Amino acid sequence: MASSNSKPVFPEFPTPLPADPSDEVAREFGPLLRIYKSGRVERPLVPPPVDPGHDAATGVVSKDVHLGSFSVRLYLPRAAATTNNSSKLPVVVYVHGGGFVAESAASPNYHRFLNKLAAAAPALGISVDYRLAPEHPLPAGYDDCLAALKWALSGADPWIADHGDLARVFVAGDSAGGNICHHLAMHPDIRSSPLKGAVLIHPWFWGSEAVGEEPRNPAFRAMGADLWFYACPGSSDMDDHRMNPMAPGAPGLGTMACERVLVCAAEGDFLRWRGRAYAEAVAAARGGGLGGENAAATGVELLETMGEGHVFYLFKPDCDKATEMLDKMVAFINAP
Repeated sequence: MASSNSKPVFPEFPTPLPADPSDEVAREFGPLLRIYKSGRVERPLVPPPVDPGHDAATGVVSKDVHLGSFSVRLYLPRAAATTNNSSKLPVVVYVHGGGFVAESAASPNYHRFLNKLAAAAPALGISVDYRLAPEHPLPAGYDDCLAALKWALSGADPWIADHGDLARVFVAGDSAGGNICHHLAMHPDIRSSPLKGAVLIHPWFWGSEAVGEEPRNPAFRAMGADLWFYACPGSSDMDDHRMNPMAPGAPGLGTMACERVLVCAAEGDFLRWRGRAYAEAVAAARGGGLGGENAAATGVELLETMGEGHVFYLFKPDCDKATEMLDKMVAFINAP
C-alpha cells in the first residue's frame, strides 16, 4: 500500500507531434472560403442546412428533388390549394448567392426567404442547389442552373404541372446568383421560352474599368476579381463577359430573353454602382432610360435601398427595408 504522502501517479502522454504542414491554410477569401494545403475546404459562414417541410410561419410546404449532379428545393404556398387551370401561380426560379463557392438552397437564410417570397407573391418557388467551386469549378454552377431552369420550364414535376403558370416564369437571385440569372436570361436556349422577368439582387458583376463611384485603384479592382478567378480557373480576365456583361465584345443586352428586369442595389454595397450601371445599360439596350415612364417603355426597374449593405435582407429579414424589397419583388412578379 502506498504511504500517505505518496504522490498520485498520472499516465504519461506522448509529446505532441508538430502540426501537420498539410493542415495549414493555403488560400482564404474573407469569411466565405478557407482552403487548406491538404485540400480540405471550409465555409465558416455557412450554418447547418435545414430540411424541407411545412413552414408554420407562412404555411408554405417545401420538398427536395434530386436531378443528377444537383438538386432543387420546391416551395408550394397555401394559395396553391385554390389554384385551377385558369389561376395557376407564377413560377420563381431562385439562385442563391455566396460567391459561387458557398451557401445552398438548404441554408437557413435562403430557406426562410423562399418561404416568405412564395407566401407573399404567392408563387411556386424553385431554389437551385447548384454545385459549388472549388470542388466543381465554373461553369458547373452556370450549367446546373440552366439545366434547372429548363427542367422547370418542362413542367416535369407534379407541383409545377398542377400549380405553375409556365407563361409566367421568373428567375431571381442575389450576388453570384444575380450574376447567374443574367446569363440564364441571355442564354440562346431560353429564347424559345422567354421569361416573364428577371430579378437581380445586388448582382456580382465587375470589370477592369470603374463605373460610377467605384474605386479606380488597380489593386482594388484586382482584389474585387480575385475570388472570381479562383472559382473560374479557366478565366484570367475580369472583363470576361460572365463577370462583366457590359464589357466590349459581350453579348448584346438587347437579346435578353425576358420581358422585364428588376435590379436591386444597396447604398452600403461596393457593388452598388455596378448594379446601377447594369440597369442603365439594359434600359439603353431597350431604347430608353431608368425611372418614371421609362420603366413602362423598357421594362427595366431599379430599386436602391439606402442605409443597408450587401444582401442585408438575408440577415435582417424583418427590418423595414427588407419588407420594402420583398413588397417590390411581389409587385414586380404580379404586374400585368
